[in-house]
Amino acid sequence: MYDYMKGLVTDIRPEGITLEVNNIGYFINVANPYTFEINKDTTVYLHQQIKEDEHNLFGFKTKDEKSLFLRLISVKGLGCKMALPILATGSIDGIIDAIDKENISYLKKFPKIGDKLAKQMILDLKGKMESKIGDVSSNVDHSNSELHDALIGLGYKDKEIKGILDKVDYNLTIGEQIKEALKLLLK
Repeated sequence: MYDYMKGLVTDIRPEGITLEVNNIGYFINVANPYTFEINKDTTVYLHQQIKEDEHNLFGFKTKDEKSLFLRLISVKGLGCKMALPILATGSIDGIIDAIDKENISYLKKFPKIGDKLAKQMILDLKGKMESKIGDVSSNVDHSNSELHDALIGLGYKDKEIKGILDKVDYNLTIGEQIKEALKLLLK
């Protein structure tokens, strides 16, 4: 399973991009291909879908986009090709907010999402999004989210982590930040 690829964007089409990695061009379905630039080195986070008759790569600019996509495709009846347009037309915060507030009319605005599927999305995902995707607020800096992800990986709960994030010195290296956070969590 691929996690991400770094390479040169060599082609942009309405349904995706071609990313050249080590002289091999990979076609990757992306939510909004025109946000990428031709002849620019780019990191694309990936989800690989393997079916009996096709193999597809789905790409994302951020880990949060990929996490949301994986949550969306876990909903019964919502596949990869239906989840991608949701990411293209909606913001991560807006989608999570609509699900948590049971805003069916917002969800129905996405292509191929009807009343039944919008209700299924709410049923399957309400209250489960933020803790898996991480802190999606726009004021979180990169070091804060990196520390957050590391602590989630160590098995700590989102609520515990949020309680100590403000007390950590972000001028330290990430390794030192983790040690400091662990001391705070163990108090």
